[in-house]
Amino acid sequence: MNGLLILLIIVLLGVAAWQLSKIFSLTQIGSKRDDSAVANDRDNNINGYLMFAFVAFIYIVTIISFIKCGSFVLDTPASEHGKDYDNLMNISFVIIFIVQTLTQFLLHYFAFKYRGKEGQKALYFADNNKLEAIWTIIPVIVLAVLILYGLYTWNQIMYVDEDEEVINIELYAKQFAWEARYSGEDNTLGKANVRYIKDVNTLGVDMADPAAQDDKVVAEIHLPVGKKIHFRMRSQDVLHSAYMPHFRAQMNCVPGMVTEFAFVPTMTTAEMRGTAMMMKKVDGINKIRAKKSLALVAEGKPALEPYTFDYLLLCNKICGASHYNMQLKIVVESEADYKKWLASQKTIAATIKEANAPKVDPVSETAKVVVDSTKTVAEVVAKK
Repeated sequence: MNGLLILLIIVLLGVAAWQLSKIFSLTQIGSKRDDSAVANDRDNNINGYLMFAFVAFIYIVTIISFIKCGSFVLDTPASEHGKDYDNLMNISFVIIFIVQTLTQFLLHYFAFKYRGKEGQKALYFADNNKLEAIWTIIPVIVLAVLILYGLYTWNQIMYVDEDEEVINIELYAKQFAWEARYSGEDNTLGKANVRYIKDVNTLGVDMADPAAQDDKVVAEIHLPVGKKIHFRMRSQDVLHSAYMPHFRAQMNCVPGMVTEFAFVPTMTTAEMRGTAMMMKKVDGINKIRAKKSLALVAEGKPALEPYTFDYLLLCNKICGASHYNMQLKIVVESEADYKKWLASQKTIAATIKEANAPKVDPVSETAKVVVDSTKTVAEVVAKK
């Protein structure tokens, strides 16, 4: 009903605007007007000043965006390669900002300065090889340097020495959740295939593979600080993207293939929580949540709990209606705490064994014990 009312209001407003335009046209009858399609000096002056106004609008919006949205920029990276990643991004932003500022100003300034005037003939060059060479060669050089630097940085990030000691973890994406699988003491992930997905074996791990026997499927990710983590990603259904923003890590999870990404975490969860930028962000979020809680309590609903920062694994592809649910907590801790946590996790072999164990009815077992006990007492009495 509300939608119908809104539609009727829009239609009525349109009709009213149309009628007002007709009334305005009637008021202009008898006045001297220039109905030709050729722009005159007045038109050119208006367009020239509008050009200046528009470039001012662009700069004002840019400045406001920096002020209002600057706090959303991620602070100190929590991985070794994060500094190189941020450096490349900052260089790109600076170049784009400078070029955009200069070109937009010159574009609108010349549109104003050389606006049309009656009787004035425009001077133009049909062809100028020197100018074309300048505005072609300079962008080519700048882009070539950026691309080469980007490729060098990317290769440094993606390189994993086969002989290097790493922790192997699989990230498994599906609509709409993440699962993680750790390699066991052999530090080798067992084979897996979607055809083996059954019951508790939700990742399709091949239990015939000896390397899979000590693998562990976990509900959250724990990483030791200072150790290289080698992630292998799979997808069960559609294209997902494993995104860990604070580690400056992202890699697509493609159905039918395995992708990979490796990094070294450099800041524990506790250390990141203690940074000035993160404390400021958390404080700001909690102020918003406290304000929202007042409204919820007034409606008889429970208040929101205070927000605490945690690293998260997110999906950076719009993979369906519940895409927002694809979040998995990441805990970065000391190596000792990591080993203690990993030792407490069950292997997938033990989980499958428990799930397939014969079910015991506690009621029948109790009855059986009672019967056996009664029989034993009767036998004892008979013997006496």
